[in-house]
Amino acid sequence: MTDSNPPAPTEQRDPDHSESPDRGDASRQTEQPDPRRWKALAVCLVAGFMTLLDVSIVNVALPSIQQGIGASPSDLQWVVSGYALTFGLTLVGSGRIGDAIGRRTVFITGVVLFGVASLACGLATSSAMLIVARLVQGAAGGILNPQVSGLIQEMFRGKERGRAFGMLGATIGISTAVGPIVGGTIISVLGAEAGWRWIFFVNLPVAVGAVVLARLWLPDPPARRAGRLDLDPVGVVLLGIAVTALLLPLVETGRGTASGIPWWVALVGVAFAAAFLLWERRYTARGHSPLVDLHLFQVPGYSSGAAVGLIYFAGFTGIFFVLTIYFQERLGYTPLVAGLAVTPFAAGSAVAAAAGGSLVNRYGRVLVTAGLTTVLVGLIAVDLVLPRVEGGATGWALALPLLVAGLGSGVVISPNVTLTLADVPVERAGTAGGLLQTGQRIGTAAGIALVGAVYFAFAEDAGASGAVWALRVAAGLVAVALLASALDLRARRHGQRVTPA
Repeated sequence: MTDSNPPAPTEQRDPDHSESPDRGDASRQTEQPDPRRWKALAVCLVAGFMTLLDVSIVNVALPSIQQGIGASPSDLQWVVSGYALTFGLTLVGSGRIGDAIGRRTVFITGVVLFGVASLACGLATSSAMLIVARLVQGAAGGILNPQVSGLIQEMFRGKERGRAFGMLGATIGISTAVGPIVGGTIISVLGAEAGWRWIFFVNLPVAVGAVVLARLWLPDPPARRAGRLDLDPVGVVLLGIAVTALLLPLVETGRGTASGIPWWVALVGVAFAAAFLLWERRYTARGHSPLVDLHLFQVPGYSSGAAVGLIYFAGFTGIFFVLTIYFQERLGYTPLVAGLAVTPFAAGSAVAAAAGGSLVNRYGRVLVTAGLTTVLVGLIAVDLVLPRVEGGATGWALALPLLVAGLGSGVVISPNVTLTLADVPVERAGTAGGLLQTGQRIGTAAGIALVGAVYFAFAEDAGASGAVWALRVAAGLVAVALLASALDLRARRHGQRVTPA
């Protein structure tokens, strides 16, 4: 039997009856792979890294920005949270448009918009100009990123797809942690006055190179179908309001300052999400093409994988948030040293993600469950070490526990993405990837809000109690993700036993 046929339930290839990354488009397996696919992947990963790095790189520059353009604390909060808000807002719609008109076209559009917005950020002479530019920059990141996962689905098959997603996972893991290091290095070399502007200017050569190479190496857009393109404008508005209302109170909370957005706004978001689902059902029943095909949630492994991703991102992103603040505020680390102190997590995640991409075809959901267990073990070790070590030695003492947690994280993120999208048809890959990333952004915002609230509630106490309790909350969220993955694994194995041969 060749890889072009889906494995039977009794084959050893898929021991947990999880998703085989070929099955969503088995009929396409006989097509010749694009000879430019690895070059195209490199372009996608570099551009994706640029947008994800800008989530955290700006944090270390906030004092310099405040001094340079007279930004208020509220302005600084919007510089950070506005990016996250518009990033999450554009993910699903841009994924849908990429599926419809061609991912290369939308990818290039996102890169160009991101480059222009980065230039505007660096040239900003007022806080209002910087905030608007950051909002546009975040929207551009949301336009670009679903195309990356969609292009991987389109260009790669079988084991190669797992490797490609492994490289994407390594990119996510590295970009999450090195932002403070890169930002701190730029500011320390160029000084506070010019340094904060150059954390945006460095995006320009990357954007220009990505546009040129994308035109050379990314697959050509598909032939346009006759007739009007159905983009479901009502669905776009309903989902946009839902995501905004869900994210806004979350991204404004957790920064250590009081949010001006009441929590009940999130409940409004839930109501609009329900209205969106009802509208999509009605729109589909009328024979139209919806923004989100709700049949995606019936694709094997998609709903459970998306749930694991949402919960895990709520847990693991809070680790960096808490530790970088604790290292600087309590231990007096510089931004650069604080960033270096969490590097073991990023390094472990990058190494394991590359390996996880090669192992996911063999072990399936078992790999994700084992990774979550390893992350939890690492966080338990952090909990044991942190209260017992003081001063500058803390970073060294946490290096090994964070490395263990990072190794576990590397075999969670990319294998989970691979398995979650495994059976999704290629023509819906952008939408599915956008939905998946929207859940991750909501999880990230909710996790930072919760973990941040716990940290600041205990921060007045002496010692490391704020960081300890906040990291325990993060560990609890990872434990919930582990439970969800274990239940999914158990259900799949049970399904394998009862499936007739």
